[in-house]
Amino acid sequence: MKLEKEIDFKQGLSYKEVSDKKAKGLSNNPPKKVTKTNGQIVYDNVCTLFNFLNFAIGVALLSVGAISNMFYLLIILMNIGIGIYQEIHAKNLVEKLTLISADKAGVVREGNVDKVALEDIVMDDILYLEMGDQIPADAIVVNESVEVNESLLTGESDTIVKKVGDELFSGSFIVGGRCQAQVIRVGDEAFANKIVSEVKEYKKNHSELIQAIRTVSKFTSFIIIPLGLILFYQAFVVRENTMFVSIVASAAALLGMLPKGLVLLIGIGSATGVINLSKRNVLVQDMHCMEIFAHVDMLCLDKTGTITEGNMRVVKAFGFQGKNIDNIMANYIEQTQDNNATFQAMHEYFFSKKEHDYQVGQKVPFSSERKWGSIDFLDLGVVKVGAPEKMCVPKDIPNEVHEAQEDGFRVLMVSLNDEPLGAICLDDPIRENAKATFDFFKREGVEVKVISGDHPLTVASVARKAGLDGWDAYVDLSQVTEEAEVRKLAHTHKVFGRVSPEQKRCLVNELRNMDHIVAMSGDGVNDVLALKEANCSIAMANGNAAAKQVSQLVLLDSDFSNLTKVLSEGRRIINNVTKVSGIFFIKTIYSLLLSLLCIVMNIPFPFIPIQITLIDLAIEGFPSFFISFEENNKQVTGTYLKTSLLNALPNALLIIMNIIIVLSIKDSYGFNDEQATAIMYMVVGAISILAVLKACLPFNKLRLFLFWFVAIGFYVAVLLFHSLLKIPPFTTSMITCTLLLVALSIVLYALYQWVWYKKTHK
Repeated sequence: MKLEKEIDFKQGLSYKEVSDKKAKGLSNNPPKKVTKTNGQIVYDNVCTLFNFLNFAIGVALLSVGAISNMFYLLIILMNIGIGIYQEIHAKNLVEKLTLISADKAGVVREGNVDKVALEDIVMDDILYLEMGDQIPADAIVVNESVEVNESLLTGESDTIVKKVGDELFSGSFIVGGRCQAQVIRVGDEAFANKIVSEVKEYKKNHSELIQAIRTVSKFTSFIIIPLGLILFYQAFVVRENTMFVSIVASAAALLGMLPKGLVLLIGIGSATGVINLSKRNVLVQDMHCMEIFAHVDMLCLDKTGTITEGNMRVVKAFGFQGKNIDNIMANYIEQTQDNNATFQAMHEYFFSKKEHDYQVGQKVPFSSERKWGSIDFLDLGVVKVGAPEKMCVPKDIPNEVHEAQEDGFRVLMVSLNDEPLGAICLDDPIRENAKATFDFFKREGVEVKVISGDHPLTVASVARKAGLDGWDAYVDLSQVTEEAEVRKLAHTHKVFGRVSPEQKRCLVNELRNMDHIVAMSGDGVNDVLALKEANCSIAMANGNAAAKQVSQLVLLDSDFSNLTKVLSEGRRIINNVTKVSGIFFIKTIYSLLLSLLCIVMNIPFPFIPIQITLIDLAIEGFPSFFISFEENNKQVTGTYLKTSLLNALPNALLIIMNIIIVLSIKDSYGFNDEQATAIMYMVVGAISILAVLKACLPFNKLRLFLFWFVAIGFYVAVLLFHSLLKIPPFTTSMITCTLLLVALSIVLYALYQWVWYKKTHK
């Protein structure tokens, strides 16, 4: 890359030039915050339409002193608290994200090397970089050369030689040599800061359950306000009731339409999943990600540290034609400064095999550009270690090397004075449970793709050993430059090697565009863009801090087989919430229909808020709370909202039918308004308990206990708190009427369930 303006690397910028550039905004300032403030998070969680409606009803009740009817607000406050905590927790993790950990950097100014804060670096500054330094801003080498670890770009730890004219990317590390480099991009434009800015952009995760509640709330909001005003007008103006009676009756109608307890149940179910997964060494950083993972049909995995153990080891080393390379390699690894995972594995293997020392001369460090390194031993010769194809022409590579490569090993060749001497076979062991995990996801309809920065042959070999179908459909993305081609390959291939960060994100994005629900695992800085793009992101505990901070799940033991437990927890949450949601939505539907009926007939809404609250707690909340904890690993089918509303509709219609019957016969049987309401309330309880019965089938010990506890406990509570509930004493005729209506409802409900079963099990 050519510099627009060359600066004398010996003198650098003058202090006046630095001051002028700062005034022009050309400083290396950190990226601007793009996350919401705590105040905005609190505002967004408090100031929702759902909360507004509930609080407005609460204010109305408070204004007439109906304090006992305001207990429902405790549920609303708990919902708000859970939402605020979760969002602030996620925001704090993202805000801590940074790819540049250094505090200061060396710059040349007026011939002196100064150590300055990163934000004091300006455009065209001459950086003074040496071994161990992290590159603070994008720059071009203008003097000498260095070895750079560019895992930020490639995900691999091999070093790259950077000479005069080569570009240095911020966030990378100098692992050898020293140089001067002229800054070409600062602040938001620098490579590392661009990644951080994109990753920090707030992305609220989609939760089907929460979205369904919002849909219901949005729908009811269009009618709840006009209905409330009409009910109040009829009560206060037309029927000339007192302000207290008018507000309490209207409030009960509106409160019944809002599924308050269901929001809390979803939060509790998710919190339980967090606790359960923590026992499996899975850290959940976003509660709703378990629900998302239950819908995943595309799982993208990194290779190193995910499918493999991330523990490179030497399997065998041998000399050609019976030669012994142990002592030579023991000297080599003792003298080399290379320290990536490959050389650490060789150090462990050869360290104890040294017999005598060789005198050391010139050293050339290993780099991914050369794919070899060498040491000149003065009393032996030049020992070179590297990729076989870089050590000699292909036709001269010994057969033993080809055989080892075919077996899936990573092979390094050793030569002495450019003559092949021997080979070293390395392997990153496949996790023991990798094949079982792949088989599990295949059975569950989840397709797996492997996306790695490593060589495609190595990635394909790992996929083959792990039992991944389609492992032979691999591609080298370092040979693909067009984004359109990368997107096309996402449709046809399962194994991708030499993938850049942008290409990883592109692949994930294309899979999402194909209507897949995508989960992505990664452990490096080069994975963070793709992790952020995925529906569900997973990091390994032994991975980079940036990857862990942006991920919704962190596998604390770096064992991707634990993802099967995440799937189970997600299914438990969705299936159990769906199972009990029908109980909650009964009240939403019949409250809406009953409100319309009351308006048409110009009669008061029969129930009061405290009566609705007892149903919320005893019939809806209590059994649902315990059922939500049960294991439920069935594959998620259908849509949550449609299924839940269909389950609730028969019960709601039965309730309306019974209310109409009671209203029709009350005068004939001499029931006053309070007695008629008491009969209606008991029947509403019974029909709601039928929904509990359906949710508890098939019975086990817990569900059998829950059903009978609710069935008996509700009526016991009515008897104990009848004065608070405004329920008058029951006469013989009231009891008879109630029992007949309950019996009729049971028969009709059983008949409906039988017809529905026959229809759906043809």
